[in-house]
Amino acid sequence: MERTTMRGRICGTGSYIPEHYYDNNDLAKFVETNDEWIRERTGIVRRHIAEEDTTVSMAIKAAKNALTDAKLNADDLDLILVSTITPNTVIPSTACEVQKELGAVNATCFDISAACSGFAYNTAQAYIAAGMYQNILVIGSETLSGIVNWKDRGSCILFGDGAGAAVICAEEGEIFPAVTHSDGAKGQVLACESR
Repeated sequence: MERTTMRGRICGTGSYIPEHYYDNNDLAKFVETNDEWIRERTGIVRRHIAEEDTTVSMAIKAAKNALTDAKLNADDLDLILVSTITPNTVIPSTACEVQKELGAVNATCFDISAACSGFAYNTAQAYIAAGMYQNILVIGSETLSGIVNWKDRGSCILFGDGAGAAVICAEEGEIFPAVTHSDGAKGQVLACESR
C-alpha cells in the first residue's frame, strides 16, 4: 500500500508585542550610538520591551491570534512547540504553560532552546511528514530585554521582546527540501551565558 506524502502548510499566524519600546534615540542615552548608526547597520528603528508581559503571556497572546486566523480551536492542536531562550521557568516548559492557558488538552508540548532560529527549524514539518500530527502550533517568544547588556552597543541594539506564532496544518503534497546549517565553531560571535 502506497503511503500518501504529507506536508505542513501555514494555515494561521499571529503575533504580539508589548506596548512599551525603546527607539534608537532612547538607546543613545545608554550607549554611544545614534539613530543613523543603528539603522545603517541593522535597519532596526525600535525594539519593544516587556514591562508586565512575560515570555509565557506573550506566547499565549500570539497563539490565540494564530488560532483565530487558522479558524481552529485549541483542542484541535496535536503539538505545541515553543522556541525560546528566556523561559519564565525551566520546568514546566513554556509550551506546557501555553497549553494550560489555551486549554489545548490534546497537544503534546515541548520547548526548543534555539532562540529565534528555532521558530524556523523544520520540526513541525518533520512530525507532519512522519504522519504523527495534523495540527501544530509553533511559537517563538522572547523577553530578551531581561538578559541584554544595555551598555554593550554591539548587542543591545539588536534585541527586544515579543512573540510570533504559526499554526501548521497537514495536507497532501510534496515536501520541498529545506536547508539548515549550524556552525558551533562560530558560537562566540553572539553568545549569552545562562542566568
